[in-house]
Amino acid sequence: MAEWYEQSFGEDYLLVYKHRDFQGAYQEVQKMISWLKLPQGSSVLDLCCGMGRHSLALADAGYKVTGVDLSNVLLREARAADSEGRVSWHQGDMREVPLDESYDAVMNLFTSFGYFEKDEEQLKVLKEIYRLLKPGGRFIIDYLNPSYVAAHLVPHSSREDEGNWIEEHRVIEDGFVKKQIAIRSAASVTTTEAASELGTTHADAEPVRVYYERVKLYPYEKFRDLLEQAGLSVEQVHGSYDEDQYIEDASPRMIFVGVRA
Repeated sequence: MAEWYEQSFGEDYLLVYKHRDFQGAYQEVQKMISWLKLPQGSSVLDLCCGMGRHSLALADAGYKVTGVDLSNVLLREARAADSEGRVSWHQGDMREVPLDESYDAVMNLFTSFGYFEKDEEQLKVLKEIYRLLKPGGRFIIDYLNPSYVAAHLVPHSSREDEGNWIEEHRVIEDGFVKKQIAIRSAASVTTTEAASELGTTHADAEPVRVYYERVKLYPYEKFRDLLEQAGLSVEQVHGSYDEDQYIEDASPRMIFVGVRA
């Protein structure tokens, strides 16, 4: 049976997360550049690059960029946005990255971490970051803040977008934050509701497309321990791209900035 991350980053992902725009990525990259203090021309690996928003912003800022992602659908979108071929795109698993080069910096952004059941699997990702960094190379890992997630979790939300009805259910369970995403045509939802009110059924209702997401919740100290086990030394921790200081009960994210020890 395929893992959730092998199924969820396809065509429907582009619909559910289309609000993640390129302009926001440019602003975030400017902040990351100020944290990393890398000269232009430095080599940067965007690990789990998705649709390539940050990779392309880094290329525009004068960096030599490589993007790696497991999803061929997201890589297709990244290549389409990179008409000049400025970024080197590769398909691969973040636990075994199919690259032998070393980089001045590695970035892992927007909670592209914690996907696996066992700590040992997450540690493989961090050890790959270590392997892919030059001695003294720098990293950014942008991860959710478990305390903030627990306090602000929205159990259910729904919306209509491009003729689709999208429902999202969220729960914290067994040390993971889990999301179920259900998608069907908005017209089908309306027809089904009307049939229900009339006490009939609508046999032709469109099947629901269901996806799952699951991220393991690592508190601050546990995450730092994993980083240290992988040989990664933390220098700064930010609470968001607008905050200089991480505050456990208030910051929406934990953005670790550091160096290969």
